[in-house]
Amino acid sequence: MDNHQKDIQAMQELFTALSDAWNRGDGAAFGECFTEDADYVTFMGQHLKGRKQIAEVHQWLFNGPLKGSTLESSAAAELRPRFVTPDVAIVHGIGEAKLADPAQDSMDRGSINTNVVVKRNGVWKITAFHNCRIQEIPGGRA
Repeated sequence: MDNHQKDIQAMQELFTALSDAWNRGDGAAFGECFTEDADYVTFMGQHLKGRKQIAEVHQWLFNGPLKGSTLESSAAAELRPRFVTPDVAIVHGIGEAKLADPAQDSMDRGSINTNVVVKRNGVWKITAFHNCRIQEIPGGRA
């Protein structure tokens, strides 16, 4: 396996760890997928700054409005990074947070996210994340 393939495999493991942390409701483990100085923009437009705030806000969500939810994500399974440099890549993913109570799930929670991942000391982490709801393109073009 060449270095490029190893990097893609390591990124897949990163996004799998992110989903696993969400599904366990573990804010600290979720935060560990990000760099210490990461930027995280939610689909509601909130800008979280740093691993600590990302972990704390997600733990609050996991204990409250997203308790028991699961994250279904394509990022780990269908990872297609665009390498900007050998140590920086952009990864787009599609995901959906499924609420524990299907009656409370509006079924329109599908989101697309943009991730900037960096390799520091041989380890890939997310340094910037931006999430938004999936919308149709005007004019119907994909």
